Amino acid sequence: MSRRGEEGDELWAAVADPTRRRLLDALLAHGEATATTLAGELPVTRQAVAKQLAVLDRAGLVEGRRRGREVRYAVRPERLDAATQGMARVAAQWDERLAAIKRLAEASARE
Repeated sequence: MSRRGEEGDELWAAVADPTRRRLLDALLAHGEATATTLAGELPVTRQAVAKQLAVLDRAGLVEGRRRGREVRYAVRPERLDAATQGMARVAAQWDERLAAIKRLAEASARE
């Protein structure tokens, strides 16, 4: 598999999880936050948040920066924009497929 395909797989896996999507939402709302702050907003432990942030980091969706003893995370907007565009392309492909299925079903029903 190409590196680009692996990156796409990591991205889809990262955004497939509802907890990770909630973390992205929280980070977008805060601008940046620590795993401890984020854990206070979600029904999961700090350790679970840290693991989920690591997945988002590997997918390139967030970036952690150390400030003293804390690691503060923020969304990488350019990567999130690229992810959104990629998902829109996939959605358009599915819309085309569903429209083709609908045309076939309607043609079959007329016969």
